[in-house]
This record gives sequence, structure tokens and C-alpha cells, in this order.
Amino acid sequence: MAVKVLVVDDSGFFRRRVSEILSSDSNIQVIGTATNGREAIDQALALKPDVITMDYEMPMMDGITAVRQIMQRCPTPVLMFSSLTHEGARVTLDALDAGAVDFLPKNFEDISRNPDKVKQLLCEKVHSISRSNRRFSSTVSAPAAPPQAVRPIGTSLGSTTHARPAAPVHAASTPAPRRKPYRLVAIGTSTGGPVALQRVLTQLPGNFPAPIVLIQHMPAAFTKAFAERLDKLCKIRVKEAEDGDLLRPGLALLAPGGKQMMVDGRGTVRILPGDERLNYRPCVDVTFGSAAKAYGDKVLAVVLTGMGADGREGARMLKQSGSQVWAQDEASCVIYGMPMAVVKANLSDAVYGLDDIGRRLSEACI
Repeated sequence: MAVKVLVVDDSGFFRRRVSEILSSDSNIQVIGTATNGREAIDQALALKPDVITMDYEMPMMDGITAVRQIMQRCPTPVLMFSSLTHEGARVTLDALDAGAVDFLPKNFEDISRNPDKVKQLLCEKVHSISRSNRRFSSTVSAPAAPPQAVRPIGTSLGSTTHARPAAPVHAASTPAPRRKPYRLVAIGTSTGGPVALQRVLTQLPGNFPAPIVLIQHMPAAFTKAFAERLDKLCKIRVKEAEDGDLLRPGLALLAPGGKQMMVDGRGTVRILPGDERLNYRPCVDVTFGSAAKAYGDKVLAVVLTGMGADGREGARMLKQSGSQVWAQDEASCVIYGMPMAVVKANLSDAVYGLDDIGRRLSEACI
């Protein structure tokens, strides 16, 4: 069945172009358009689309307000379009907090210069978030859900990203996390990651005893704003990583967009140019692999929500070195892709619900 999409933008050109691109995919159907946030809410209620593409700056009602109201009245996966600026990054992060699932840069030049690439990326995003678990408002400011039990390793997990409730698990059947003086905590994520990272990192105490590195698939213009946002919300310190930064307890370093981040045995971070041969810049596999080489069995790695399988090969290297790997559970993921890849490869030592991961990290690191 075709994915039904509502396109929302105050630019007639952009509405038409996005509609044309989506309609070129036989498995996507554009069922309506809207020119502002108020129309978007009315159309969402009337048409019940599977996915909404949403602009931010619009007359009558902006995109963030519209997303928030849609999540309250008819929860629907939303793909935001945003400008590649610091302000665009801030607005996009606000939209994700409001309940949007993912975002794409709004770049008219790319549409003209690389139409095939834009078509592939946009259609892939729409198909992916149409299968997401985000069928409800899940914001940082919302009350946290009760901690979820760990799924014992070896439990059968689904092979798709379709939303499906997790099987009930008795908490007593799961061992506590392995406690040891880890020299590094490494967390990798993609779609749904900005909100997931906020949920995890805000639970950590300011005296968290291990250094942390964060790998979030995100454009270069966004990572500095995201690091600044996390730093304001968290008790630990968070900054965008720079070449030569030193790993320190209670400090989380976020890989800069468009580049690769590696660590060495001296506790130094290396930022390298993004390799065009790699799909992801930054790439979780690259950072995890360097951590395995530098710290052997002293790494605790966590793979959070995201589509694709980035992190699986890096997790394999970490496991071969004796390190621990955790994965987020299916029920709390926006997109159960990256964690699923790790679990299906039998590389995860534990699978936790999102609201349990921060507490478990504090318990594991001594």
C-alpha cells in the first residue's frame, strides 16, 4: 500500500517540487498540500496521512506549533525541512522536541543540481519514518515513562522497523550491568537520536566518572548548535569535538557533522575530513573501531535509534576486544534499524529501554 503524504510549505514552488518528487515513487501518494500550520492541522485531521512534510517559517502558524498540535490531536510522523544555518539547526531541534521524527535540509540548489540524489534521499526518508514507532508525542519536556526492563539477550526480535509492542519481560530475569572502570563510553545514533541523546544524557550526574563520545548523523551546520543545547540541559559538560581535544570524565564530545572522529590510547580526539566513500559523516563504525583499538576491553558502547546498520561493524570490533555493547530496545526506538543490526548479529550484551539507559550507565561506570 502506498505511503500517504501531506506536503506543508508556504512556497508554491517548493510544494509543487516536493509533491512531484514524492509522486515519482509509485509507493508514495501525495494526498494533499497546505500553505501554513493551521491548514496543516485541518488537513491532517481530515486526510489522516501516514507522513507529513513540514516547513518551519509559514504565515498564520509556524511549523513547530503545528507539529506540537498535530502530535496532541492526531499523532503522525513528521519530516521537517530546515535551513543549513545555526538558527535553522536550533529551530529543527525544537521541532524534534515537539515530536517531529526527522529532518532534511531545505536546499533549492541541491534540488536543481542533484535531482536524482534528492529524490532518493527524500523518498527513503518518507518510507523510513512511515514505519517509525513515533505515533505519539515524545518530547524532552514530557514526563518520563517508567523505566523499561531489559530484554534478555537471545530473545527473538523483529526483522523490520514496523512498530510492534515489545514482549513483556520480568526485570528479575536480567542481570545488572557489568560494573568496571571503563575508560570510555561511546554512543552512536541517527534518526530519533537528538531526542534520545537528551533523554539519556540528562540522567547522568555531573561527576560521571568516564569520558563520553557521541556520534549522531547530522549535517555540519547542526552539530555545534546541538552540542550547545545538550550542554545547557545536562549536568555533564557537552561540546562539539575539535581535533586535539582530550577525553575527560564528565565531558561528552559530539562528533562534528561532515567529518570523522577517532580516539587514541593517549586520550586524544582526532577529527578527520569526511571520506566521500563512506555513507555517514560522522560514522559510528569509525569511532567505535578506533575506540576498540585504543582501549581494548575498557569501552562501554551504546547503539541508539536510527535507520541502517552503522555501528554494527564497530560493535563487532569492540566485542572482539572484550568491550561491552548495549542496544536500545525496539519499543522505545523511533527507527529500530541500527540497534536491530547489532542485536541480530549477536553483538549486544544488553538491550535497554531508552528511559533506563542513563541510569544503567551510571550504575555500570565506577
